[in-house]
Amino acid sequence: MYFKTSSTYNYHTYEETVYYRLVESYRDAVGQPRQRTLLSLGKDVDNNLPFNEIATKLNDMLAGSRPLFPLEEKAEKFAHYVYNRLVKEKKIDLVKKIQSESKDWERVDLSTLKNEDVRELGTEWMSLQALQELGIDKFLRQRGWEEENVQLALTHIVSRAVYPASELKTADFIRENSSICELTGYPVKKMTKDKLYGISKKLYSEKDGLEKYLSHKTNELFDLQDKIILYDLTNTYFEGRMAKSKIAKFGRSKEKRSDCKLLVLALVVNVEGFIKYSTIFEGNIADCQTLGSIIENLRLNTSSSTKKAVVVMDAGIATKENLELLKSKGYDYVCVSRSKLTKYKVSNIKPVIVTDNRGREITLQEIEVEKGDSEYYLKIESPLKALKESAMHDKFCQRFDEGMRAIEASIHKKGGVKDYGKVCERIGRLKAKYPSGNRVYSIDIKKDTKEICTQIRWQLQPAVVIEKKEEQGVYFVKTSLTKTENHEELVWVIYNSIRNIESSFRCLKTDLDLRPVYHKKDQASEAHLHLGLCG
Repeated sequence: MYFKTSSTYNYHTYEETVYYRLVESYRDAVGQPRQRTLLSLGKDVDNNLPFNEIATKLNDMLAGSRPLFPLEEKAEKFAHYVYNRLVKEKKIDLVKKIQSESKDWERVDLSTLKNEDVRELGTEWMSLQALQELGIDKFLRQRGWEEENVQLALTHIVSRAVYPASELKTADFIRENSSICELTGYPVKKMTKDKLYGISKKLYSEKDGLEKYLSHKTNELFDLQDKIILYDLTNTYFEGRMAKSKIAKFGRSKEKRSDCKLLVLALVVNVEGFIKYSTIFEGNIADCQTLGSIIENLRLNTSSSTKKAVVVMDAGIATKENLELLKSKGYDYVCVSRSKLTKYKVSNIKPVIVTDNRGREITLQEIEVEKGDSEYYLKIESPLKALKESAMHDKFCQRFDEGMRAIEASIHKKGGVKDYGKVCERIGRLKAKYPSGNRVYSIDIKKDTKEICTQIRWQLQPAVVIEKKEEQGVYFVKTSLTKTENHEELVWVIYNSIRNIESSFRCLKTDLDLRPVYHKKDQASEAHLHLGLCG
């Protein structure tokens, strides 16, 4: 154990604050050195304490040894304070001392004890039980797979869930740390990264049949009816040029990695979080262009008892053409309006107040739009969302203002950018970077006869600022569902179920290591994503 410090700087008071942490080092499953924080001691710590000596004292106390010379009074007191916190917060393991002398004791030389071939079991066993309950092994056997390939597929799926990593690291983990091969029956001596590459591609060849089977199987196991279906897209980026790839394209990255080529993953998920269908698109495809190819597979991959499902989407997919397509296929929908409604009439029905998971109030109000629009619209006002949007808007305005100040200072500086055309280019780039911030400013640029800028003025437009404030925290949800009693709350609950698919994306990208993609070939990249969905 040892002490580490981190500092923060307050730009208002020009003061630096130092925070102290007690940290220990360890090695992970593959032998890489790691660190973890045992205690956060805060800032109220005497900077003059001998921290190295205190750390040595703590290590001795944990080992049960007593140093020959005690520390200074302050240091000794602080060491005991930290040790007592470690014990109280159960950050260390203590061996209870048994005082009874009536026991039959034997002295053992601990240095002679050896452990050989120690492996992890718990997580692997639980994951394998889940796969067998779903019957994935039976499905693969019915498809004519050899028993060894079935064992290898189960081994790879479980390993991806337990230890998401590259095929090379996964093979090392299985050989050295995991007991999954003992559980599945696959010979651990045959385990190589090439075997894992091959089985991933073979699993991907069964994608459509496997997804359809799992969709119906999960419905049977958990008695689900798929009355609500969630549809959304995400993308992941490649670490590499992908020069020969047909699906890797430059586009708008959700991880702000537009410098890398992307690959788009579309998911259809039910409200319980089970994936019903997935497909992979090129990295530059627009969200709204994907629904047509997905909708034909919705019925096949959902429960046969479902007569009419409600599809929940975000605004990026909910174009007029897509909504008409859903209605023509017999689906209802709930989505956010793609545009801010300006011409509407508030209904006479009393607004409904609901609360989110943290008890914060949200107002739901039915509204009436122009004639001929048969959809039901719901105006939603969230004070917390308004506060968040206001803070973001203020930050963007501040950054835009700072950028304008830098541009304005440059025209008065020796060697600065003064040419009218180049100044306009700089302002244009700044506007593109902070679009929500620049809309509330009016900009006036003055130049002389030589096309040299002499003055730049920018000021807030009060009317636009007020209009922007009124829009914050307000959005509109529309649906084709027939109006019923407590319709506002029903629509709100259905729309909020889209959080489940957002949670699924976070789990896939982070916990199952779907980002970034290091594979160089399209088939390997698609197999990599499909394996993550299986895990």
